[in-house]
Amino acid sequence: MLDRFKAFWQGKALAPFIDLFIRLGISPDAITVIGTLGVSAAALVCFPQGWLWQGVVAVTVFVFSDLVDGAMARKVGRTDLFGAFLDSTLDRIADAALFGGMALFFAWQAEDRLYLVLSLVCLAMGSVTSYARSKGEQLGFNAKTGLAERPDRLVGLLVPTFFGDVLGIPWLYEIALWVIAALSTITVLQRILLVRRQALASAP
Repeated sequence: MLDRFKAFWQGKALAPFIDLFIRLGISPDAITVIGTLGVSAAALVCFPQGWLWQGVVAVTVFVFSDLVDGAMARKVGRTDLFGAFLDSTLDRIADAALFGGMALFFAWQAEDRLYLVLSLVCLAMGSVTSYARSKGEQLGFNAKTGLAERPDRLVGLLVPTFFGDVLGIPWLYEIALWVIAALSTITVLQRILLVRRQALASAP
């Protein structure tokens, strides 16, 4: 859903940073690693302490590395597949840190078991949505479908968490967790059914 905004960020807003990093000789892989470490540290340090809006700001800064590294690779003409593998693998770590950080917040600060569990559901189903697409494509099927792609899940968590904390209305991020959990589960089912249709159609 939000993929359509990538062209704007990569082509205009982040272009000066992309050019600067290339001139400095920084590799796309280094940007990927730094971004993952930044997101993970911000989420796992700030969220469990109850510093929600501060954590969101720090996470958002590093999330943009996910747009920068790919654009850098294309601009320098990099053609190997390791960068894509590294990016996809580290995305899973960053996502786990985000929802894991929220789970720790509900365990340590809010002391709310329901939303602790719901955060873990979001973590698990987010990983499965990515795995379902990856495995489906590995088997030769199209598995790119669903209501909750990774950018949707990130924005769906970060925006309500920021405003919910700043405005003092926690139900904003609580509702967001319900929505993300539901849409992630639906996305998994959509991908399973899509691959199933293709598998049955191709069966002898």
